Amino acid sequence: MEAIHDRVAGLDVHKKTVVACVRLTTGKRMERECRTFDTTTAGLEALLAWLEETGCTHVAMEATGVYWQPVWRILSEGEFELILANAAHIKNVPGRKTDMNDATWIADLLACGLIRASFVPAPQMQDLRALLRTRKQAVREQTRCVQRMQKALEQANIKLDSVISDLLGASGRRMIEAMIAGESNPEVLASLADRRLKATRAELRDALRGRLSETSRFLLQTHLKNWDAQDASIKAIDQQADRLIGGFEQAARFRLLIMLLCQVPGVSKLAATSILAEIGIDMSRFATAGHLVAWAGLCPGQNESAGKRKSSRLRKGAPWLKTMLVQCAWAAKRQKNSYYRAQFYRLSSRRGPQKAICAVAASMLTAIYHIISRGTAYQDLGADYFDRRSADHKARRLVAQLNKLGFDVQIQPAAEAA
Repeated sequence: MEAIHDRVAGLDVHKKTVVACVRLTTGKRMERECRTFDTTTAGLEALLAWLEETGCTHVAMEATGVYWQPVWRILSEGEFELILANAAHIKNVPGRKTDMNDATWIADLLACGLIRASFVPAPQMQDLRALLRTRKQAVREQTRCVQRMQKALEQANIKLDSVISDLLGASGRRMIEAMIAGESNPEVLASLADRRLKATRAELRDALRGRLSETSRFLLQTHLKNWDAQDASIKAIDQQADRLIGGFEQAARFRLLIMLLCQVPGVSKLAATSILAEIGIDMSRFATAGHLVAWAGLCPGQNESAGKRKSSRLRKGAPWLKTMLVQCAWAAKRQKNSYYRAQFYRLSSRRGPQKAICAVAASMLTAIYHIISRGTAYQDLGADYFDRRSADHKARRLVAQLNKLGFDVQIQPAAEAA
């Protein structure tokens, strides 16, 4: 295959070493040179100096865990185009895998223009992305702490989570702290509940009557401390994220986009910030909204053979972005008089709730793409959008459904009233 780029390099990145292969083409003559560098800062600086000395115009590496990130940050200072490739897209021929062969294979693919560059956000956006991902992990750990507390209470035959919705709300926390302090009288514990609690005093007394041992109190105290530690971490992460956003070059536009995204049903300020951290504020990286939806993994893959199209699952895509959008879609589904609610119920009756919620998430991401690229406010299509479509389209759909049921239907316009 004819080469497009004459001076390229392929990098095979590992935890301790980087194997680099430089491919140089002069006329009909092609030369390769491979070297191994340490992944220390000094080793990566030596790699950068060697790539600039050889005059490489394009350098490619595959994404390998987190090991590619320090390599990327140092090599991005060079005077060449740096490309990050999906490892699944550049697999070598089986049975010939060595570090040197992998680097050579990446260089050959790059020279022929066969490597598609992956999306890599700006360094500041990467820092914000790391903060918000850590925050999400802390929230998940908080949820695990609550589940462990529920387990300790169940083992003591205390059914507190059956009568209150939030175990660590104002009422639940007062009761748990009293249990940890040694209180076991159900009447005293029930008196700590807020008067606005839906459960009656009798229901609380029955739920709080159990056999709480010293070990159970110790476990409750341990899990509560862990929950408080995670809560403090979440607050510190939020403060650090606000300081980081304030230092952005386009901080004003970033905050404006957060405000615009919060107008989308189901999208909170935290969700808007997380979405922008994942996809950035420059939509020129994605040719269309469909490209962004495909990158996020919210569209089904293609599976066709011998002219037959088979069902296929959603691709992996961007898992952090996908889960956030699905959470927003569930929130939007609960909002009355919204287009997303109508879309969910329209699709769930035919395809099921899981596919319907993914379709809603894809629609939300499409709207988010246009909001970011154009800077316009969100306009909901309305809950009656599907009812306002053309009468001919609706009639054809209904006739098709009757035909599937075995009826031969002919329709004609109703006579106008005299």
